[in-house]
Amino acid sequence: MSFLLPKLTCKREVDQAIKSVAEKVLVLRFGRDNDAVCLQLDDILAKTAHDLSRMAVIYLVDVDKVPVYTQYFDISYIPSTVFFFNGQHMKVDYGSPDHTKFVGSFKAKQDFIDLIEVIYRGAMRGKLIVRSPIDPKNIPKYDLLYQGI
Repeated sequence: MSFLLPKLTCKREVDQAIKSVAEKVLVLRFGRDNDAVCLQLDDILAKTAHDLSRMAVIYLVDVDKVPVYTQYFDISYIPSTVFFFNGQHMKVDYGSPDHTKFVGSFKAKQDFIDLIEVIYRGAMRGKLIVRSPIDPKNIPKYDLLYQGI
């Protein structure tokens, strides 16, 4: 399903997307096109892209082609999804130590839709961090690699 969504292939394109998307949530999925979990996430993103077109713009970013952002956002697990609003990085409290990105795939299409709605409403009120509406048992668990350093 990754062929249904637009791809950003270099740092300049990612920078341009962050700067140019206004009044919508920018969703950047960092991953690889041939990874099974990324394909599962891409399927959910592609199915919801039309429904969320008034609130969000979704792009796919290959971690191997944009190593600057992969390192900047500390993408050590793929897929990782990062959110922006008007050029501002939006953080989400998932109940985990890392609020900068969503790691893994969403369990259901509705989880992603709910998350985008919460980020959009929070961003319109000027918030930079929002609480995740996703049920904690539907959020993939992982360990931070450099916890406590």
